[in-house]
Amino acid sequence: MKIRVSAVQYHLHSIGSFEDFANQVTHYVKTAEEFAADFVLFPEFFTTQLLSIPNQKQTIQNLPHYTDRYYSLFTSLAKETGMHIIGGTHIIEKEGRLYNTAHLFYPDGRIAEQAKLHLTPTEVKEWHLTPGETVQIFETEKGKIAMLTCYDIEFPEIVRIVRGMGADVVFCPSCTDDRHGFQRVRYTSHARTIENQIYVVTTGTVGSLPTVDFMRANFGQAAVITPNDIPFPKNGILMEGEINHDMIITADLDLSLLYKVRENGSVTTWRDRRFDLYPDLSVHGRKGNGDEPLQKEILSE
Repeated sequence: MKIRVSAVQYHLHSIGSFEDFANQVTHYVKTAEEFAADFVLFPEFFTTQLLSIPNQKQTIQNLPHYTDRYYSLFTSLAKETGMHIIGGTHIIEKEGRLYNTAHLFYPDGRIAEQAKLHLTPTEVKEWHLTPGETVQIFETEKGKIAMLTCYDIEFPEIVRIVRGMGADVVFCPSCTDDRHGFQRVRYTSHARTIENQIYVVTTGTVGSLPTVDFMRANFGQAAVITPNDIPFPKNGILMEGEINHDMIITADLDLSLLYKVRENGSVTTWRDRRFDLYPDLSVHGRKGNGDEPLQKEILSE
């Protein structure tokens, strides 16, 4: 099976109304539709653009006020285009706590959520966000995917878990303010594709919001990243955008290539894990393409 994915390098700039935001989002979605994408990915924290609207309180705590309109906008676009839209992340409130949450909008109107699991110091100390407590994968008619946000991709354990649960593609919305942060996410995305023999689709915000704290600088680039093996590009990059440009990239993911290299690749990193050598709390399948029944196992020293 092949999946066509688009990833948006979302240009942050000050806007005058929610309608301005909706028009910009719609432009990107319609562009992805013209390329016949199955999935379109938006970046982390791109809805902070709403805090630039004049006469609005410019704090992260005010973003949940836009949640209903955010849901309505993306649900209608997913239904209209027939695409699966990963609506970046948006701050939502539950029981008085704020969560940085990735959302998957299905073409049939369903909405799935995955809260960010690992929070950066800024998210904890300045924005007082709460980390998610559960990880899941999402069944779609195009295959099994996971949504892991920015800092999450820097932790190999969590990606190992979603791969064990059957995910073939990890969508990683990101937001970084300088080259150092960007490269941390980028380099570890490459590592995760090699370790787990999966695809990673990532993107980030570009531009700036001069009136919104911690969003004044952005350094971003979208990329579709593959394992490093013969069927794939030699540098593990299927497609990437121009750094810090307002644009969208599109590429086709061939899932059958993943299954082939897991069985007969130059290296078989998923199959060759040595649980006899290192203690591991893991969720993993039998040796195969990842579609077999799962088993949970705790291996002691």
